[in-house]
Amino acid sequence: MASEVRLRILRASLCHTDVLRWHGMQKLFPRVLGHEGVGVVESVGEGVTDIKVGDTVIPTFIGECGACPNCASGETNVCRAYPVNFSGLMPDGTSRMSARGHKLYHMFSCSTFSEYTVASINYVAKIDQRVPPTVASLLSCGFTTGFGAAWKAAKVEEGSTVAVLGLGGVGIAVVMGAKLMGASRIIGVDVNDKKKETGEAFGATDFVNPTEIGKPTHEVIRELTDGLGVDYSFECSGAATALNEAVESTKAGSGLTMVIGAGTQKVMPFNVESFLGGRTMKGCLFGGMKPRSDIHLIVDKCLNKEVQLDGFVTHEVELDDINDAFKLLKLPECLKVVIKI
Repeated sequence: MASEVRLRILRASLCHTDVLRWHGMQKLFPRVLGHEGVGVVESVGEGVTDIKVGDTVIPTFIGECGACPNCASGETNVCRAYPVNFSGLMPDGTSRMSARGHKLYHMFSCSTFSEYTVASINYVAKIDQRVPPTVASLLSCGFTTGFGAAWKAAKVEEGSTVAVLGLGGVGIAVVMGAKLMGASRIIGVDVNDKKKETGEAFGATDFVNPTEIGKPTHEVIRELTDGLGVDYSFECSGAATALNEAVESTKAGSGLTMVIGAGTQKVMPFNVESFLGGRTMKGCLFGGMKPRSDIHLIVDKCLNKEVQLDGFVTHEVELDDINDAFKLLKLPECLKVVIKI
């Protein structure tokens, strides 16, 4: 239809947000999951002029109109015209997917766990076709969310100290972003000891396992930073208890906590004195990155080897084995699973 593109998906990657939906968060059934991926445009609808057949694109779960008050402000990437779509349907209220005559719901504006998908032109971003599909599939959510949070949203300063709570795909991306920005100390926090080696391989300088220290995590982080705390903390696990630890681990007067992880618990108490003492907390969607204006900046960094994602993918499966991908994500050594379509 008009203003839509049909994509042949090349690769998709699995994100914990897909797992949350699979387990019943936001109940829509039947639904085609997947919101990370890369594809080739096979056909375009009327009115589509800036993307053509044969282009390599990534579907995105947020859009960018460039004209709404939010886009025009330069202060946020949360577009008012093309926000996150939770309806499971296209912008016109209908679906482009079906099976055996029954309507299927979309996952956000993407549904990448499929050989083909249809997306609104407002939710795709053209990328350089020289980027390998496996790498490109990581850019439409998880990696960009973490890397962008350190690089663009928080703007980590050279010589600063950083704590990253949760060393999954998003957390490791934060580590990479903080390292690129010149952070002097990057403290990784995870309950999985196998993430120590992974974190250090991508730039973490220290590792803390909260289950083994016998005291609150923030106390250990303060001890590692001469009693001061870190300049920046990033909560990537989605665990509600970790968010308080992230806040308390930052410096009084200037510490910034970035909230990235999403979990099932939506409400929790905070120590108000921490904020009265000058600490701040900020939410972050898609790493503060605008799909059309900013994605190419990360693509360029991949092409010139500033960002190397070759070791980011620990497992690959065929689409027929998609259920195995969900099992692999639970393994201690798993960082990212890519599905070959």
